[in-house]
Amino acid sequence: MGNHFRKPGDEQAAPQAPQASAPDAVAPDIEGQTPSQTGAFAPAPQHAHDPFAYTPADEFASAPAKASPAPGADPIAAPSETASVPAAAVPSPLSSIPSPAEPSTTGVFMTHAGPAVPSTDASEQRQVQAVESALQNPDFTSVFAPVGESRAKMAREAGVEPVILMEHLTKVYAAQPNKPALDDVSLEIYPGEFVFLVGHSGSGKTTLLSTMVRDVKPTSGRVLVAGQDLMRIKNRKVPFLRRQIGTVFQDFKLLPNKTAYENVAFALECIGKPRAVIRSQVPEVLRLVGLADQMDSMPDQLSGGEQQRVAVARAMVNRPPLLICDEPTGNLDPAISLGIMKLLERINRTGTTVIVATHDREMVDSMHRRVIALEAGHVIRDQERGGYGLYGTH
Repeated sequence: MGNHFRKPGDEQAAPQAPQASAPDAVAPDIEGQTPSQTGAFAPAPQHAHDPFAYTPADEFASAPAKASPAPGADPIAAPSETASVPAAAVPSPLSSIPSPAEPSTTGVFMTHAGPAVPSTDASEQRQVQAVESALQNPDFTSVFAPVGESRAKMAREAGVEPVILMEHLTKVYAAQPNKPALDDVSLEIYPGEFVFLVGHSGSGKTTLLSTMVRDVKPTSGRVLVAGQDLMRIKNRKVPFLRRQIGTVFQDFKLLPNKTAYENVAFALECIGKPRAVIRSQVPEVLRLVGLADQMDSMPDQLSGGEQQRVAVARAMVNRPPLLICDEPTGNLDPAISLGIMKLLERINRTGTTVIVATHDREMVDSMHRRVIALEAGHVIRDQERGGYGLYGTH
C-alpha cells in the first residue's frame, strides 16, 4: 500500500518502499465464483433454460480491504511488514452467507477475530452435515435454489403445469348431507412449492389431503394430481399414482416389529425395488434425516421426534415429487417440531412439493410460506408468504 500518511515533524521524505501484494493476501479475488454454502439449502448448478434457474447475487464485495495503521506505528513500513496482515483483518467469504429465509445483505463482510459461533446445537450440526453428504450424491434429487418471488408466479410465466389442480371440488359425506366437507374448492399448487394448510378442526383439511391421494373420491368437481384425473382414474391404477406421493401421518404408523432401517426399506420392497437399490437408498435417506446412528433401533427405542423422522424418511425414500403431511408435529413438543419443520424445508429445497396441514401457529408465522386457510369446507384465504391468522384456535 502506498504512503498516504506522514507523522507530524517528518522533515525529509522517507525512501519509497516497494509495493507489496497486500490486496492478494487481504481479500482473495472471488469474482465470478460462488462461495461454498452449507446445509441442504445449497443450490445445485442450473441450466440456462431452466425457469427456476438461480443466479447468485453479488453477496461479497470484491474490492481489496485496506488495513489502517496501528496508533503510534510507522506508516511507512518495510515490505515484509506491509505484506503481513493479521488473520483477523482478513474477511472470510463464508462469514456472511445469508439465510434463505432472510433478505440477502449485499456487499457486507463479517469480520471475526476467531471461529464463528454456530447457531445450532451439536445434534443439528450433525443433521446438516448428513444433509450435505447426501445431497452431494449425484444420483440424488437435484437441489433447487431459494427463490425471491412466488414459485406459482414463476411457474405460470414459464408455462409449467400445476402438480395439483382442483376446480369446484365438492365432497358431501352421507352422514352429513347438509354439511359439505368441501364446498366449491378451487386451487392450484405448482412444483417446488411449500404450502401450509390451516383451519379449525373439522374445516376440511384432512378431506382435502385425502382427495389428493385418492383415499376419498369427491362428490363433484375436478382434481388433477401429476396430470392424472382422479375423478376418472381406474382403481387398479391408484397404487401406481401413490408411488409418486409420499405421505407422513400424525401417528407415525411405523411397523413395531421392524427396525428403522426395515421400516424404510419396506416401502421400497412393496413397490418391487431391487435389493441393491434398497441397500444404497435406505442408508442415504436415513442419513438425510439425521438417523444414521439409529438404523438398527426398534420404534419403541426411539423418541417421538426420531419416530417422526423415520416416517418422513419412509415417505421420501422413493424420492416422490409430492410430499403430503397431515399434522406431522401434532404429537411433538415445540423443540422437536422445529427440527421436523426444518427437515421438511430441506426436503422442499431438493425440489419436492410439500403440503403440510398443521395447527402450529408459531411455525407457520415464522416460515412465511404460502398459506391456504379453510373454514367450513371453503378456501377463505390463499396467501403467498402468509401467516397463520385467526384460524385453528381450539
